[in-house]
Amino acid sequence: MGSLNQPIIEIKDVHYQYPGAKETVLNGASLTINKGDFLAIIGGNGSGKSTICKTINGLIPHYFSGDYNGEVIVNGLSVKEQPVSILSHHVGYVYQDFQNQLMKLTVLEDVGFSPLNFGYPDYEEKAMWALELLGIEHLKDKTVWELSGGQQHLTALAGALALNPEILIIDEPVAQLDPQHATLIYDKLQYLNEELGKTIIVIEHHTEFIANYCKHVALIENGQVKWHTDVKQGLLNITELEDVHIYPPQVTQAALQIASFSNSDELPITVDEAKDYFKDYFFDPGTDSNQANLHSTDSAILSIKDVRYEVKTLQGERRTVLDIDALTFFEGERVAIVGNNGAGKTTLMKSLAGINKPRKGEIIVDGIDVMRAPVEKLSSHISYIYQNPEEMFIQDTIQNDVTYFGNVRNLDRKELYEQIADQLNLHALLPKDGRLLSGGQQRRSSVAIGLAMMPTVMMLDEPTASLDVGNRKQLIRILHSIRDRVKTVLIATHDMQLVSEWATRVIVMEHGKVVFDGTPRALFERIEVWKSAGLKLPQIAELSLELNIHPALSVEEFVGRVKEVQVIGANG
Repeated sequence: MGSLNQPIIEIKDVHYQYPGAKETVLNGASLTINKGDFLAIIGGNGSGKSTICKTINGLIPHYFSGDYNGEVIVNGLSVKEQPVSILSHHVGYVYQDFQNQLMKLTVLEDVGFSPLNFGYPDYEEKAMWALELLGIEHLKDKTVWELSGGQQHLTALAGALALNPEILIIDEPVAQLDPQHATLIYDKLQYLNEELGKTIIVIEHHTEFIANYCKHVALIENGQVKWHTDVKQGLLNITELEDVHIYPPQVTQAALQIASFSNSDELPITVDEAKDYFKDYFFDPGTDSNQANLHSTDSAILSIKDVRYEVKTLQGERRTVLDIDALTFFEGERVAIVGNNGAGKTTLMKSLAGINKPRKGEIIVDGIDVMRAPVEKLSSHISYIYQNPEEMFIQDTIQNDVTYFGNVRNLDRKELYEQIADQLNLHALLPKDGRLLSGGQQRRSSVAIGLAMMPTVMMLDEPTASLDVGNRKQLIRILHSIRDRVKTVLIATHDMQLVSEWATRVIVMEHGKVVFDGTPRALFERIEVWKSAGLKLPQIAELSLELNIHPALSVEEFVGRVKEVQVIGANG
């Protein structure tokens, strides 16, 4: 495996400014990464994380021109002096928008694309090796568009592995994945790191994954590497992390609030460590959640009856992807729709918005028959914010995107636009083109476009994907604050922390059907339901179950349940 203290990547005093941009993104970034490391790169949206990684595989300076100074050495080679084609044998890269990396019809063709392009006669064997390594060889003949998001992500990773590079960079490995596939991806990365000695670099916002899998962590701030240290020490740099809106794992936050005297080196960062840390505490067990009627007095806003939606496969067969008997949504509800990739969440929301037209059934919003109404009539009653925010940008500036709906209908909403820009901290982004923004900035802008339509029902598909924790918390505040503008909000999400902190009701989907409909608390107690649906509880709820108490929905609730610390003997 080679010496772990042997540098494989050296980034030396790199400065970089994108063509046409006013500010530099990297301002003297320096970082040495050793062979065999598993490094997490963290930082706020727009801090320069993706940019620093693009200097490692040569996209900067060879593909993006711009102003570039400094030196990057990869495996002894100067990046400036090597073409991207040579560097791709050393560095595999899975991008944040990994769907754009899938270019061929079938999985096997796609994964074999790089070795075929480089003229390897055994390109198919190389592709099969990568697929088997990730345990997805059974997908080899499937068309890429038939795959779920999680399977597409694994296919993109297999494509990056097909040339067997020593270094793998994955930009936000879990941004669009359900918790089960997220854990699977990280298990695969851990195997590649520990068994095959590959150097793994992830750009990651989820400190729980960093705590469980990574060895080191580097914080990027204002285009510089602020520090680079081992994971435990990094995640316990609490004040510095919170300054850039990164929060330590939930179990660490709980221990910090409870321990008045604790040595910070001993604070837990994983559930296993926390179970041991809290073993001598007494907790109020909390109450069992009985499923009371959630909506006895509220008025119905949106209802769906006997809806079936089918798609045609390449073989000409019809496959049912949505099969709903009856669902009603009420005024004032905050509904989270959860389930595995491919469970039918997006199909359900697009059907509610009139984008998909099921062959049979009835959908009524605000008294309007969705199946028969034109989409433009529906848009002022129900707005749908796409999972990929760039699909929301049709104008040349965010300002024009936000005002577009009102302008084409001659509505004077200046005051509303001003309030939305204030609320979402958008003023600096208004003159910019949405397609050129970072993932987090695009996400905030897309929410603004939806809000500007003033719909009765607002639906958001994976709204917290790609958001750092600061922007995530801000989004939750925004979702709470739009209650006076939007009667009902539906969110399709894999973010179980968002479910526990925000939702009043949660719907679990599996194979296009609803398998659970109730409160988050009731779901967390139904272990067989969330396990079978491929969900994973927030860390604090997981810890609660390990301590044999009812799951806490938030760190604050967990902390509030501490009764006392058991006094134990010196040897205890």
